[in-house]
Amino acid sequence: MRGVFLSMKLSPKFFARPTLTVARELLGKNLVVLRRGRRCVGRITETEAYIGEDDPACHARFGRTKRSEVLYWRPGTLYVYFTYGMHWLLNIVTERPDFPAAVLIRAVEPMDGILEGVRTDGPARFTKAFGIDSTFHGTVVGKKLWVEDDGFKISPDAIKTGPRVGVAYAGKAKDWPWRFRLSVVR
Repeated sequence: MRGVFLSMKLSPKFFARPTLTVARELLGKNLVVLRRGRRCVGRITETEAYIGEDDPACHARFGRTKRSEVLYWRPGTLYVYFTYGMHWLLNIVTERPDFPAAVLIRAVEPMDGILEGVRTDGPARFTKAFGIDSTFHGTVVGKKLWVEDDGFKISPDAIKTGPRVGVAYAGKAKDWPWRFRLSVVR
């Protein structure tokens, strides 16, 4: 049948590549969370890259600590942390073991399993809508949470880059164009 593309679940191997490549290529993919036996699905529309101990905005900037330990694990591991005393944020570890790098999922477009009108246009909004919390931390993409490719095509000019959000403390790194977003989703 022409035009039919079955969704393909991305393996942890997808994440074992340069972080900037993964951050860009996650755009348009579907984030899927299994919640109470139901699939919650959202098309990824915004990401940010955090790369290594030399990145002043990365949680590994102080080296291997209790908080940053998961960033050193194998690609495809979920790094979920609590911020501002009220929000969970989702990152997926990239590159290789013992090198701390990850992609923060900043926003998704709801596709299935999310009530109409629920906002998912920010990293805390989408994790709340999808029920992502500390129970995901340290798990690997695959069973509770995974990313699918359904063949959605993005033209290169639909991808916008810019500085990461909320990292003013990071000196010059606050201006690095490591945020990627879709300018037009549909």
